[in-house]
Amino acid sequence: MHSTYNTDGLARALLDLVGMLNSPRQDDILLQEAGVSIDRALFPLLARIGAAGSLSVVELAEQAGRDHSTVSRQTAKLANLGLVTRRQAVRDQRVHEAVITADGRRAVKAITMARRRLFGKLLADWSVEDRETLARLNRRLAGAMMKARSSWDRPQL
Repeated sequence: MHSTYNTDGLARALLDLVGMLNSPRQDDILLQEAGVSIDRALFPLLARIGAAGSLSVVELAEQAGRDHSTVSRQTAKLANLGLVTRRQAVRDQRVHEAVITADGRRAVKAITMARRRLFGKLLADWSVEDRETLARLNRRLAGAMMKARSSWDRPQL
């Protein structure tokens, strides 16, 4: 029989992290540090669009864990702010996608730089090796979870 201590400890740590990352106060701190004035519900979408360059509403909803209609309304708000444009996808003209604009790229860059500064302060007493290990293992866990999710989404025969 295997020990569940590590699994339970990991689950508790992930719940704590998700709680902190989803905290409106954390969002406010990051946006203030970045000097970006945007509804905190919009900036995670903007960051994802910025990382990809463009994303369909369906892809964005999937990545953000939000429903399609909410993301559609939120991308319209981003477009009204001039941070993204909305267009028909090149691959499939039935699909609409959000494309980052120059103003959107500037906002994403400011948020990225602020995140780096805040994480730099938070992890200041961590060794470079520990920081690299943390990033590598988190990426590995995220990859495993995404792979598992994609297999759950496939119809079972």
